[in-house]
Amino acid sequence: MCLAIPARIEEITGTDTAIVNLGGVRKEISLALVEDIAVGDYVIVHVGYALQKLDQEEAEHTLALFAELGELDELRSELQNSGV
Repeated sequence: MCLAIPARIEEITGTDTAIVNLGGVRKEISLALVEDIAVGDYVIVHVGYALQKLDQEEAEHTLALFAELGELDELRSELQNSGV
């Protein structure tokens, strides 16, 4: 399954590159497919490319949903390991 993830631009490193933070991991991505990006903006990242700019509220809501899904996976794993 392929997944595009919202990420916040932390640093512009070149004409078409930036550093984003993906859950605590800093990664350099390409900005070649988007325009008018600045530090603090949110973008959707897929395989190292920013696909589109995202408003902050939508990005934070999506990240919260991902976090909630991660918690559900942990709970599911605990239930499986407990024999319940």
